[in-house]
Amino acid sequence: MESLSQILKSLPDSEWRRNAELKIQGVLADPLIHKFRQKYPFVDDYAVKINMNKLYQHVTEYKTCSNCPGLDRCPNDMTGHYTMLSAEQVESQAAFIHEEKVACKKFIAKGQQDAISSRIRTFHVDPRMISRSFSFGDILETDLDRAKAVMQINDYVNLTIEQGLQTRGLYLSGSFGTGKTFLMGYMLHQLAKEGMTGAIVYMPDFAEDLKGMFQEPYKLKETIDLLKETDLLVFDDIGAENLNPWLRDHVIGAIVNHRMNRKPTFFTSNYALSDLEKHFSFTNKDGDEEYKGQRIMDRIRPFVDVVVVTGTNKRGR
Repeated sequence: MESLSQILKSLPDSEWRRNAELKIQGVLADPLIHKFRQKYPFVDDYAVKINMNKLYQHVTEYKTCSNCPGLDRCPNDMTGHYTMLSAEQVESQAAFIHEEKVACKKFIAKGQQDAISSRIRTFHVDPRMISRSFSFGDILETDLDRAKAVMQINDYVNLTIEQGLQTRGLYLSGSFGTGKTFLMGYMLHQLAKEGMTGAIVYMPDFAEDLKGMFQEPYKLKETIDLLKETDLLVFDDIGAENLNPWLRDHVIGAIVNHRMNRKPTFFTSNYALSDLEKHFSFTNKDGDEEYKGQRIMDRIRPFVDVVVVTGTNKRGR
């Protein structure tokens, strides 16, 4: 935003004088300046004159904010901020007018949202699912058939806010498209607002990604360590991945083994919890390995509460 003096200096002399007078009179007549002078009656005409740029900016930015074009198109000197004025009476001198840049509500909201988003890592899950802010009522009303599941998750969120990070997680089971991932996104968002970190991993695609990390052992270790240590971990669509012994024993098994009794792990699946063991007991490479399926389930089953998500398939609607 150009200052008043910059605007006027760009005009020819005669036009400069005419426009200068018009703009000065416009500023002086503005209700904002009347309120300012009522609040600080010691601000005399001389103080107003030598601080005209500050007054002009205050008025102009207020008008811009009153018809906000959005943060991405904010024309103010400092994006998402407006100029506020105060005055100080200085003995034997003209009143000193202070200007302060104040963040607007949209800028503050964006900062809060960015902070929330920075706390949650997504792996093959649309980040917008985490960044959207929904109230409990919004979530409940989208599908009353899953009201019981929504209330269970909301109870978990409230318990965590009251008592701190839990050691038990949740296992969301249900048919395709009933909103299991959506509900986990809601939970992550609510708890990220409380300062907790989290990650959500779409297992079918993540399993394929891990194969490519064999050539990047540092990246592989960094990723697994992140999933071990984050406050809240969601394995999304567990059971749909193309399972192999390494993924089961050295990735999923290592992560849940590290987290059990320390930090909560959450799962969404089309499998009932009792059926997930069958999935973990068979791989294309080694065939049926019932013992290994039992072993990993011993690190999952005791540390989750089951939430059955009913409702209609919302995909494609």
